[in-house]
Amino acid sequence: MKTRATALNPHNRFQPIVTDREADHDWYHDPEDDLNPDTLATEVVLETAKSIISRNTSPDVPFDQSINPYRGCEHACIYCFARPTHAYWDMSPGLDFETRLIAKPNAAARLREELDRPGYRVSPIALGVNTDAYQPLERDQRITRQVLEVLAEYRHPVSIITKGALILRDLDLLREMASDGLCSVRISLTSLSNDLKRRMEPRTAAPATRLKMIRQLSEAGIPTGIILGPVIPFINDHEIEAILEAAAEAGATRASWIMLRLPHELDELFQDWLQRHFPQRAEHVMNRMRDLRGGKSYDATFGRRMTGTGPYSDLIRQRFTKKARRLGLNLHAEEPLRGDLFRRPGGEQIPLW
Repeated sequence: MKTRATALNPHNRFQPIVTDREADHDWYHDPEDDLNPDTLATEVVLETAKSIISRNTSPDVPFDQSINPYRGCEHACIYCFARPTHAYWDMSPGLDFETRLIAKPNAAARLREELDRPGYRVSPIALGVNTDAYQPLERDQRITRQVLEVLAEYRHPVSIITKGALILRDLDLLREMASDGLCSVRISLTSLSNDLKRRMEPRTAAPATRLKMIRQLSEAGIPTGIILGPVIPFINDHEIEAILEAAAEAGATRASWIMLRLPHELDELFQDWLQRHFPQRAEHVMNRMRDLRGGKSYDATFGRRMTGTGPYSDLIRQRFTKKARRLGLNLHAEEPLRGDLFRRPGGEQIPLW
């Protein structure tokens, strides 16, 4: 059974020197190494975080604050836009991203410190944006749970994006926060096919399990939607209507989509994956990707990077919007969350935003 998405460890773009061994990207297939990426153990390094809330001003992202309890992700989604960030830590965005993880055990303590600062202004925190906060590592580390406990104590709004079934462990906290308008959840749902899921997202929850997550979260009173991301030409784009129908039937109330993005090393990793799993479609997929991105594999321009441009992008938008509206799914990016309930443990209320 394949449990890793890639065997490649492409060169870290920040390293000034490349050795011959590093230049051989497929070195895990070298018989002298006797290493199988599917049996390679996951390594975890503990990091003492100096701060925990990340801030952004991107106009096409529906939040300005986020928390990532982990760096790297064992879910091993081949398309993950966060893979290139692993290069910042002197590791490869390839197999290293899936197997060499960084955890932040002091995340809850740092969060408490930041929320206690006199100048802090309340704005919803997005949890698990860069890498999944409910990846398998969370079962033992429980860092996400600790962060949620602090947010619940401070009555701070939070939105969660995940494809990890472990979120159901925290239904008690999420139900309590949602009852006060402090919490919403988005489940990443990219395919209803178990076979495609195994190839594309080898260590994630099965499609049926994700629908069960939507159902249980919704039944608990937690506003739950889906993100169909990424849409990949000729790979999962034919499933758009079926995914929306299944999500709505399970209780989802909102839906959004994102086109495949291939920044930096992700371009090489994804094209290698295509050649291994869909060799007859690979050229068609990449030609369509270049059509979407002005002749390049990727365009990072705000306003275009999430959807691409041109007739194909317009068609996906029309199909998605038409079906979502028929199903009564809200197309706004995020559920409105309350910030006026924020209280520090001593009872102090602070201004919003």
